[in-house]
Amino acid sequence: MIDELFGSLDQTINDFLSSEAFQIGLRVLAIYFVLVWLASAFWAYRDMRQRSTSALAPYVAAGVIIVFTPIFFLFGLLLYRIVRPKETIAEANERMLTEEAILAEVQSRPHCANCMRPVHDEWIICPTCRNRLRRVCPNCEHLVELDWSLCAWCGRDFERAEAPGTAYMPRARRQPAPAPVPVVATQPQPQAATRPPAPRPPYTRPTPGPANPAQATPTPSNPPTGATPTPRPSTQPAANPTPAQPRPATGER
Repeated sequence: MIDELFGSLDQTINDFLSSEAFQIGLRVLAIYFVLVWLASAFWAYRDMRQRSTSALAPYVAAGVIIVFTPIFFLFGLLLYRIVRPKETIAEANERMLTEEAILAEVQSRPHCANCMRPVHDEWIICPTCRNRLRRVCPNCEHLVELDWSLCAWCGRDFERAEAPGTAYMPRARRQPAPAPVPVVATQPQPQAATRPPAPRPPYTRPTPGPANPAQATPTPSNPPTGATPTPRPSTQPAANPTPAQPRPATGER
């Protein structure tokens, strides 16, 4: 009974394997694996062309997939994914362009040539390393670079020495200095013996005289006792050319 059961099962399997449908399916599956194997080799070839500039590397990648046969090509594909370059040529070029753009932007900013620290456009000395960055034009006081041979604003030539004085602004003529006055040394004069001053007579207001100066009669003032009166000249001209005689002094009262 069991032998008949196994015999019928074996007969059924043999009939299925020998059937035309199974044979067609088997051929289709084999063709599919072969196509996948060849497609994997072609993909490896194209992928390597995008990731390497070598002309031999794509063929090597495709040959590795083909060597592993349609049965083991999956292992070859896994091995290729491990050893292939990480980025493509386009991605590498884009990364390099990005790095160059960033580097150019950094270099375009002013920086110290000694310590490479960023500095300001109007700084003269680097505050980090004290390196001299620029200088001031002595003519127009603009900031100029250290390697400039002349000022771009006023045209001052730094390599040519300036002549003393300026030709376009003449100096004013100086006035001749006055001749010095000679100083003559004088001998000191001997001082006379000082005497006490004589007492001055008291002041008497003059009496107004007549309109005719000829009729005017001088009024003597009362001299002090023991003093001799001194005649006082008249300031008005006399009508008579003969000078008036002074009146004799009187004795003591």
